[in-house]
Amino acid sequence: MNPEIEAIEQIVRDAERLQGDVAGFTGLLTEEVSLVNFTGIRLHGRDQVEKVMTEALRTPLKDVTTTNELLRVTFLRPDVAVADLLKHVHDGRTGALTFVLVKDAGTWRIALAQTTPVVTP
Repeated sequence: MNPEIEAIEQIVRDAERLQGDVAGFTGLLTEEVSLVNFTGIRLHGRDQVEKVMTEALRTPLKDVTTTNELLRVTFLRPDVAVADLLKHVHDGRTGALTFVLVKDAGTWRIALAQTTPVVTP
């Protein structure tokens, strides 16, 4: 298998595993990350993600677990990739999750994370 895809698959697994670990999760992000969560709130920068995530984990949101299903990885350049995922929320909701990842100094990091709720008629 392609080692770059394996590395991106690991980031996806780590993002899921670290969803309750502020330092671990934010370590997967670029400094200037753009993140739009399931409810449409846009965060900019690792520091803001860290602050909002810390606050959220002090609420019942700490009990909301999700799993990520990687559907496809597309390389825009050797150091930029788009990962298409499904985010499955424990309450049955599903979101279309997109990561834009960049490779810097040999390490892939999430530069953009966008989740859009999937509505089924």
